[in-house]
Amino acid sequence: MKFYLLIIIISAILDIIANLLLKKSEGFKFKIWGISAIVCAILAFFLLSFSLKYIPLSIAYSTWGAIGILGTCLGGWILYKEKLNKIGLIGVVVVIIAVILLNS
Repeated sequence: MKFYLLIIIISAILDIIANLLLKKSEGFKFKIWGISAIVCAILAFFLLSFSLKYIPLSIAYSTWGAIGILGTCLGGWILYKEKLNKIGLIGVVVVIIAVILLNS
């Protein structure tokens, strides 16, 4: 099961990269970044699908989504100087708590 958790984490990292590349593409103004985002997203879902044979969907997808949300927020903050307001930060904390509860 630990191997499949690693697959989920790698898949989530690809999802984060896809999201950040999509932002960099500026609405597909820069097509290479947009196409790269699509490729990363396809690879992310492809890897996620492997884990679903061994890990329940609710655990796999919520973990994948939470890593993606947290990583995208962090990447947006670092690369694009985007900041979350107080409600957004509370939302991030709620996501973390929800995944911890689902995985326990």
